[in-house]
Amino acid sequence: MRLFFRTFFIIALFLAGALLSAYGSGGGEGNSGSVGITWTQRTEIVKSIEKVKSINDVTYANGKFVAVGRSEVALILGGGAVLTSEDGINWTLRPAGTVYSLRGITYGDGKFVAVGDNGVILTSEEGVYWTLRASGMTRFLWGITYGDGKFVAVGTFGTVLTSKDGINWKNHRSGTSNHLFGITYGNGRFVAVGDRGTILTSRDGIDWTLRKSGTNENLRDITYGNGRFVAVGLNGTILTSEDGINWTLQNSGTSNHLFGVAYGNGKFVAVGENGTILTSEDGINWTPQNSGTSKRLWSITYGDGKFVAVGEEGTILTSP
Repeated sequence: MRLFFRTFFIIALFLAGALLSAYGSGGGEGNSGSVGITWTQRTEIVKSIEKVKSINDVTYANGKFVAVGRSEVALILGGGAVLTSEDGINWTLRPAGTVYSLRGITYGDGKFVAVGDNGVILTSEEGVYWTLRASGMTRFLWGITYGDGKFVAVGTFGTVLTSKDGINWKNHRSGTSNHLFGITYGNGRFVAVGDRGTILTSRDGIDWTLRKSGTNENLRDITYGNGRFVAVGLNGTILTSEDGINWTLQNSGTSNHLFGVAYGNGKFVAVGENGTILTSEDGINWTPQNSGTSKRLWSITYGDGKFVAVGEEGTILTSP
């Protein structure tokens, strides 16, 4: 009898090992190897937030995802929209407290800070209740980041704003009148990107230097990871730099516009029009992935072991 149970136990272990081998290396939702490669469209989410016309940016911090965009409220202006999620799958629409569209969001100094049209700036400690702050201008703000103990926001006509607390803001000269869309912090400096291949760098967010990008394409977003800056833009443009100063044009393998890029789980992921998703371990060699959607994807972030991409008509994708 003991021999029977011992034999049965060994067979059970063998079968369990075979199953883990068969499924553990696949694209299952819990497998880290599928992160950024296998994507799920959260159609039930889109249906539940039909009033959201576009989700323009998303970030992860303080144990939750927070996304911002435009709702159908005051369609001419575009009402602000805020959504929160603890897992990237189940989302709750929050009152933004503004009729203006929101374009960018970041986290720092214990708070979320969102920016948008007409110079709107909002702050929130938990991402649920938001307070309107005075930016001192009516220009559209498109991007925001946190680094070196301060928030830096960028926008139309070369606008650059800084704040240590997200509440009190100062306007600075960027040295360009081109629209700025994206900004990040890495390797001890802020790097902003915008129209006509514009790239600006700054150590403190106050004094800026124009850099040669080697392209005239409009750049829409930038991230930093694994010791490298990666910027993306229209017509499949991808640029890389180790220092933010010297840039190299890379072959993305697509002519689709790219609007967002993020780094996580050892890889860069870029998103864009027609549901375009590209992945790369080094920012140089890129592989297209099947997103399962043809919607424009505006932004992407990484957190809680997954990428979350967002886009037009309330589109939300998660990977794995």
